Amino acid sequence: MRQDSGLDGDAQRISQLTWLLFLKVFDALEEELELTRDDYRSPIPERMRWRNWAADAEGITGDALLSFVDNELFVTLKSLSADPQRNPRGYVVRGVFEDAYNYMKSGQLLRQVINKLNAIDFNRQSERHQFNDLYEKILKDLQSAGNAGEFYTPRAVTQFMVDMVDPRLGERVFDPATGTGGFLVCAIEHLRRQVHNTEQEAVLQASVLGVEKKQLPHMLCVTNLMLHGIEVPSSVRHDNTLARPLRDYGAADRVDVVLTNPPFGGIEEPGIEQGYPADVRTKETADLFLVLIQHLLKHNGRAALVLPDGTLFGEGVKSRIKEQLLTECNLHTIVRLPNGVFAPYTGIKTNLLFFTKGAPTQSIWYYEHPYPAGAKSYNKTKPIRIEEFEAEKAWWGSEADGFAARVEHERAWKVDIAAIKAAGWNLDQKNPHAPDAVSHDPDQLLADYARLQGEAQGLRDRLKAILAQSLGGVQCA
Repeated sequence: MRQDSGLDGDAQRISQLTWLLFLKVFDALEEELELTRDDYRSPIPERMRWRNWAADAEGITGDALLSFVDNELFVTLKSLSADPQRNPRGYVVRGVFEDAYNYMKSGQLLRQVINKLNAIDFNRQSERHQFNDLYEKILKDLQSAGNAGEFYTPRAVTQFMVDMVDPRLGERVFDPATGTGGFLVCAIEHLRRQVHNTEQEAVLQASVLGVEKKQLPHMLCVTNLMLHGIEVPSSVRHDNTLARPLRDYGAADRVDVVLTNPPFGGIEEPGIEQGYPADVRTKETADLFLVLIQHLLKHNGRAALVLPDGTLFGEGVKSRIKEQLLTECNLHTIVRLPNGVFAPYTGIKTNLLFFTKGAPTQSIWYYEHPYPAGAKSYNKTKPIRIEEFEAEKAWWGSEADGFAARVEHERAWKVDIAAIKAAGWNLDQKNPHAPDAVSHDPDQLLADYARLQGEAQGLRDRLKAILAQSLGGVQCA
């Protein structure tokens, strides 16, 4: 693909590879359905199905292939007549292709890529498992594809969050900022261990929901879900979750579990904030997602999300959002991650927030996640690993008994809600067992700066006095 003049950078190569992969995987799933369902009919016109234009290694190539892809395949798939109720599979195909493009300019090179993909048999379980590992590598490679790294949350982090929230079969699991589908895939794997018959599998198929704003991660997510056994991932929409006014969400939209890493540091387009109550209106993406998640959770619904330090110590609208969160939900745990977890595309320190809707917060447990022994940071070749969370898992306990088994130690401490309220709903609470830890609270940083300035001025004044005295009263500048 790097030899093709139409492809510029990894993001375009991954986008190109993904729509090809989608059609290949979709065709493999259709082969299974044709064997198990006598009445199965493909939503894709016969001539446009992968098996009829791509599967033959000696088939159409060169300019004829390019003309077919650009002028027939894409035109047809972008305009499929489909809706999520009557033709959900067609709806998925059209959603994947509505903003997709064929970037390749060489029909010969495109044929070579297609032939490479044809060597994979997605109906063989061993090959599918091998490809899942390769697909995970593709998602990680997005980190170096411009700003596309925002789409990928380290697998160890998503796995830990899912394990602690513990979704149960029959619960609706939602990611409002789905990205490439990491949280949903972890949830599917978690739920599938609870499936023992076809009826339970049908429940699982309808259990995961998501929305993704950008076309490339949406396409990657849909393909990712199909690779993990979701036949019709029509419940993952290509849309902006925040664009829908809060008042438009009703009881039918409520979910049992939210797992997400909402984009942080971003600003929403003008007008989006008008769909939210006046006291919590902001253009900052992460803050709006926090308001939305609280609203969408059912009573006793559970959430785990990634948020930056800025949300923890932020004031103004951020304080009002946090006050609302702590009043309506039990924010029982904050896991503080060290620098570098999301390297290389951001060095911002992040936190994992776990809360349950329905009862106000009485106290918050903090857990400071350390680097592994001998490490000073994470990087692309040495990312955070799921084994590192064993200490948190052993300490976690049960929400049913109020986490009675938890104990304070050098990395875990508890803060009463009265202290949080007195601090202006500041959640950036220092570890009392590490008093020299650096605070990220701007007020605290300014206060420390002012104190140091005062101490420095005092030293200068004393030095002047000493010099003046030693020089017999001569004025010192």
